[in-house]
Amino acid sequence: MANLLPVKDALRQILADVVPVGEEIVALDDALGRTLAMPVIAERDQPPFHASAMDGYAVRFEDVVGKTPMLKLVGLSRAGHGFAERLKPGEAVRIFTGAPVPEGADAVVVQENVTADGDRVQVNEAESRPRHIRKKGLDVARGDMLIAAGTLLTARHIGLAASANQAHLAVRRKPVIAILPTGDELVEPGSLPRDDQILSSNNHALSSFVRSFGGLAVDLGIVGDTLPALEAAIERGLDADVLVTIGGASVGDHDLVQEALVRSGLKLAFWRLAIRPGKPLMFGHLEGKRVLGLPGNPVSALVCARVFLHPLMMALLGRTAGDDVETVPLAEGLKANDERQDYIRAKLVRDAGGRLCARAMEIQDSSMQRSLANADCLIIRPPHAPTAEAGSAVEILRLDF
Repeated sequence: MANLLPVKDALRQILADVVPVGEEIVALDDALGRTLAMPVIAERDQPPFHASAMDGYAVRFEDVVGKTPMLKLVGLSRAGHGFAERLKPGEAVRIFTGAPVPEGADAVVVQENVTADGDRVQVNEAESRPRHIRKKGLDVARGDMLIAAGTLLTARHIGLAASANQAHLAVRRKPVIAILPTGDELVEPGSLPRDDQILSSNNHALSSFVRSFGGLAVDLGIVGDTLPALEAAIERGLDADVLVTIGGASVGDHDLVQEALVRSGLKLAFWRLAIRPGKPLMFGHLEGKRVLGLPGNPVSALVCARVFLHPLMMALLGRTAGDDVETVPLAEGLKANDERQDYIRAKLVRDAGGRLCARAMEIQDSSMQRSLANADCLIIRPPHAPTAEAGSAVEILRLDF
């Protein structure tokens, strides 16, 4: 198998010189799950003023340090309605949590330590240090970068952006991924297939895969095994950022996808990989667009999508995908591997000590979609990996789609 391309070399070619897609402006409430294209910069301090952290009385610390004075109540400060005057010696202002601390005050005495009678306030416990004030800019200072470009926006980020007075955000547009399922044997779910036909699942699974990682999927529809039909579908797919074909990537008598692509002008980079499952995987460039030819086997197609299409989408979104490999111990041992990098379907389980471990599923036949649906992750076994004992560390990719 010397002519099989290693996975790392294939991935390097697929990701070479990727330029992120352009940006668009969306309303803040539409930004969830999108990728930030421009950093969010704080336009003001947060809190924008010295704020009380407790209900109580704003005072001058020098009036209460080491003593229990009677102070004159001169006003009220509550959220949205601060006390506008400067506090003078011997004065106090009734204040509530989150309200602005009046100018001249530098401490808050909690209400439990005060007895109030009309406009007189008796401090019952001496203070040893200024307390209960959140300083201006405690959380955020004006000019701080709050959210970096390339961040996948969560509800927490939306809240932070809102606090920074951002009603709209610049996000990467969704990469458009055209999906081309091929094969005379395929029919859509909901039809009445003949005994020699297969229900098409790859296009639906891959469309969902693309959407789950922030892309826009365009299903070109099932195309039969004829060169004219394939070439016409390929032409339609070139409006997308990436064209993904399914099946027919090999060079058998009925594997016409590669031929149709080459006839359309594809510059083929490779089509045979040292990977299991998914050896017949094709990649090249056509009219400046990347073309990824996935195997027709449903398990192989989705595993290869996780290994290759996912990092490509992350690159198009201006994000990196190199940090999604995790290391966990094996729940059970694994035999030595051969020349192909193996991606083994596995469950994540807890051992007796509570550690998260990966347990390979018993049957790894690439035709078994149910085992893929029930798996939590893929154990990565490099080429020629030796026998691995239970408890030894392995790398995994989570099946988070």
